[in-house]
Amino acid sequence: MSQTKNFNLPDLGEGLPDATIVEWFVKEGDVIKLDEPLVSMETAKAVVEVPSPFSGTVLKLSGAAGDIIPTGSVLASFALDPNLPQRADGQDTGHSHGHAAPAAAPTPPPLPTAAAPVAAEEAKPAAAERDDAGTVVGAMQSSNAVHAEQALAVGGVKAVPAVRATARKLGVDLSRVRATGTDGAVTMADVKQAAANGTAKLGAAPAPAAAAAYAAPAPAQVSAPVQSEARTPLSAAGKPMRTQPPGVVAKGQPEPLKGVRRNMARVMADAHSKVVPTTLNDDADIHAWLPGNDVTARLVRSIVVAAQKVPAMNAWFDGEALTRTLHAQVDIGIAVDTDDGLFVPALRNADMLDARGIREGVNRLREQVESRSIAASELSGYTISLSNFGMFAGRYATPVVVPPCVAIVGAGRARHQMTPVMGGVEAHKVIPLSVTFDHRAATGGEAARFLRAMMDDLALAS
Repeated sequence: MSQTKNFNLPDLGEGLPDATIVEWFVKEGDVIKLDEPLVSMETAKAVVEVPSPFSGTVLKLSGAAGDIIPTGSVLASFALDPNLPQRADGQDTGHSHGHAAPAAAPTPPPLPTAAAPVAAEEAKPAAAERDDAGTVVGAMQSSNAVHAEQALAVGGVKAVPAVRATARKLGVDLSRVRATGTDGAVTMADVKQAAANGTAKLGAAPAPAAAAAYAAPAPAQVSAPVQSEARTPLSAAGKPMRTQPPGVVAKGQPEPLKGVRRNMARVMADAHSKVVPTTLNDDADIHAWLPGNDVTARLVRSIVVAAQKVPAMNAWFDGEALTRTLHAQVDIGIAVDTDDGLFVPALRNADMLDARGIREGVNRLREQVESRSIAASELSGYTISLSNFGMFAGRYATPVVVPPCVAIVGAGRARHQMTPVMGGVEAHKVIPLSVTFDHRAATGGEAARFLRAMMDDLALAS
């Protein structure tokens, strides 16, 4: 008689309470071997491939693509096969497994088609709070080794989990995408190009080669949006329609936040509840700039100069222990806006970089964020942050300080303004600056001196 075991969703290295199913690589009834790919999960910052902890038959999959699974909840159930390799009982896998069920236990019933997006609150494990171990991107702890993210061939198509997740979101059929990656793998650029051209929409007939090689079930089709009736100011009787009463939603349905946006909601709420924010605003006069100055590079340099003059702003603050840590190095978190939500990768050792090094570093971080290949070490641990929202619009802001940092700088959209000079007025170009700081850890004077130092450095010709 075969033994039945449950596999609970492990902490994927982020200290977060849940993750979202992107794609199952098996279906109920399939036989899977130890460490073969089981499912890809989306966390706050990455799409992670989770390997199977057992060899045997898949009895139950707890959820469908798009469902949110709490960390520690049952992800899948297996009937172990004694003839296939199994991990030794004493071997640490880094996973959390359920207790073995009796051999005579009935096979768990299949999940209903529409699984609940989030399990009930009581389903969450009663484990002690975990420290944030940072973001795991493209790596999953299994046994005593780390398996790097690789292009996995599913349905005759080679692609890493992050590319598969993006294809699903954009409604792109990977079997119809022209692959340009190594060993015939579909890249992120291939998917985005196909989405822009409309040449590989889901629902169209797959390419013959892919159709012949495809043995697994097709991924869930992206449901077409429900077409609402044409709006009209008149009722069926031809009379003016009444307005909707307060509280009635005219259109749209609520949907659970997932991945990056879900984490952003938690982080911002936590910051709002802990930090005592105060914001200072002023304009940096850049009239003296020579042609060719890089705005982002100059902003980063000015933050470095100001942080070195006022160390209290380049610090971490612990509100529980009432301690602060002043940093000798300046690691700047660069806010990167994406369709999935906000990412803040760290530009390390900014105080050691010249303008070219800053530009290359920022470009590298942006590219890695867009491809979802950003390294874990570059998504946390910055000492101060920068939001250059002015590249879109806006003059001043109250950017949010995220603990343990003490300060964040916001740069608005540059403009020309009339400036008094000796003998008259001139039109000078200025950059609006906003500095939000945690008033528990820094004084108003320190923040003002920091802002003044930034403005003085930005006023230099180069």
